[in-house]
Amino acid sequence: MNKRVTLEMPEEMHKLVLQYAAEAGAEPDAYLLEMIEEQLEDAYFLRRAQEVLEARARGESRTYTWDEMERELGVDD
Repeated sequence: MNKRVTLEMPEEMHKLVLQYAAEAGAEPDAYLLEMIEEQLEDAYFLRRAQEVLEARARGESRTYTWDEMERELGVDD
């Protein structure tokens, strides 16, 4: 089920939304929804990457060289 959200934004920002939406051939609402979705995805992946880096720093994770990976998977020549 969709939820309605109302935003207040500066006039200049609104003009940019209208301009960029028109350039993309999209309605402003659809354009904003796509931008929000992209930002949410980016935030998720950045958070996951940070978690992986922190686990690596704590020694809870490790990286493998290509040769190690091939040996581990049994695909080395």
